[in-house]
Amino acid sequence: MKHVVLIFTGGTISMKVSKTNDGVIPSLSPNEIVSSISGIEEFDNIIVEEFARKPSPAITPRDMKALARLTQSYLNRDDVAGVVVVHGTDVLEETAFYLNCVVDSLKPIVVTGSMKNASELGYDGLTNLVSSIKVCLSEQSKEKGTLVVLNDSINSALEVVKSHTLSLDTFKSLEFGPLGIIDYNEVIYYREIANFKKYQLGNEINDSTYLIKTYAGMDGSFIEYLLDRQAQGIVIEALGRGNLPPEFVETIGKAINMGVYIVIVSRCPSGRVLDTYGYEGGGKQLTEMGCILGGSLNGQKARILLMLAISNEYTYEEIKDLFAQ
Repeated sequence: MKHVVLIFTGGTISMKVSKTNDGVIPSLSPNEIVSSISGIEEFDNIIVEEFARKPSPAITPRDMKALARLTQSYLNRDDVAGVVVVHGTDVLEETAFYLNCVVDSLKPIVVTGSMKNASELGYDGLTNLVSSIKVCLSEQSKEKGTLVVLNDSINSALEVVKSHTLSLDTFKSLEFGPLGIIDYNEVIYYREIANFKKYQLGNEINDSTYLIKTYAGMDGSFIEYLLDRQAQGIVIEALGRGNLPPEFVETIGKAINMGVYIVIVSRCPSGRVLDTYGYEGGGKQLTEMGCILGGSLNGQKARILLMLAISNEYTYEEIKDLFAQ
């Protein structure tokens, strides 16, 4: 049987409540977690790799770049069936999306974690880990890109979002539902993911791509601030269908004239943006100015994609085509 590689980055799955300050802190090593799995002897093909011991908010795009390089190196091996990345849940969807954009393999990558720490009743980390291993070993999991597996649900990195701060069922594909489930140790897929390799970019990043969220009455002050910081790209979570308050318009034009790429997505949790409205600040005016529509991607994923595109030296038209996919 081929190997499944478990790459541990940290997160709640490795944490317990501290006896000194009552806070939840990193406590368990990867080997301690794996050795506590009931029936672990069933998996004599596991390779355990400790990448980091970071809580999820400490993960950066530079970590994602290094993680993608490590993941690719394992997937290139003939004796490896797939890779499970064990990760904190706060930015899990961003790391999963990043891996889907840059890792080139038909083998499964599964990203998992835990909503409860090891001191809590109902600790879900071990179940999620076993389910992820089973998904990696399933022949049906090939050619689906990066998958996110928690709470016995299988979702695509292209679609999944963290939808709740506490629920074990937090990772959802809001518009289309999960790709499949793990039911009594059986991996079952209900649907395919269309064009999972539509983003294939080089593993390059920059620290000059930003994300801001629009609110009622907002003006362009934050854009001005980012221009002062030599921003190369800005993703804006706009209102509704992709519209901005009229006070934005002048600063948006200034940014585009300076060569900054502006991508418009919606702050709504579901649905795509479209240049429907022709009033000042409406999507029609924004696209005519040179803003790029981000489709149905949320803000955090659009930022990852724009960051990669800029770092890969994509032109404006190439970035526009990328998001149009």
